[in-house]
Amino acid sequence: MNPFIARHSQRIYSVLNWLMLLLSAGLITYLSVDALRGVEFLTDSGYMHFQLLVCMVFIADFFIELYMSHRRWHYVGRRIAFLLLSIPYLNILNYLGITLSPDALYFARFLPLGRGALAMAIVVGYISKNRLTNIFASYSVILIAIVYFGSLIFYEREMGVNPDLKNYMQALWWACSDATTTGCTIFPVTPAGKIVSAVLAVMGMVMFPLFTVVITSAVRQRISSTPSQP
Repeated sequence: MNPFIARHSQRIYSVLNWLMLLLSAGLITYLSVDALRGVEFLTDSGYMHFQLLVCMVFIADFFIELYMSHRRWHYVGRRIAFLLLSIPYLNILNYLGITLSPDALYFARFLPLGRGALAMAIVVGYISKNRLTNIFASYSVILIAIVYFGSLIFYEREMGVNPDLKNYMQALWWACSDATTTGCTIFPVTPAGKIVSAVLAVMGMVMFPLFTVVITSAVRQRISSTPSQP
């Protein structure tokens, strides 16, 4: 490895992580505004160019960190999903003239956001004080991102089709209710809505027990570290 990179690797990692965080936030904001305004993303050249730029930076980040890693095959095994989620599938499909169903195309739009959510979880984990808060913060970011993306997809695909859905806040409430498995009076009627409903329910059943484990471990750690009274 280059001696300069070896000396400043921690600083480079920090800069790359914060850059990923800012780009992820920009991509989420761009997509949210388009979704709430009803803008067709394939016809929005600004969004397509911005997504391509973000994906290229994501891919560059993967290979830079791979070069800096001391255990490269281990890094590839742990982060290959990051690379796959960073590929600009929409731009490739659009360039090749490949046509997918509206639902498949819409889900493809969210793939870079999955990479962005993982980047945000990593940054939040890095700034946490200890391992338990690191895990808790990372899982929280991932769960919030999934619920938010699910609400956007549900709103985009169900609005105007589902008579029970009147605005975005109802879509957000539906996504929160579905993730917590408490149920809601709004039911999906489109294929995309039903898929999102299943994904949110599964993620909720997986993630909330993990929070219980983390909180229980934190309480036990606090009790064990508290000196006993004489």
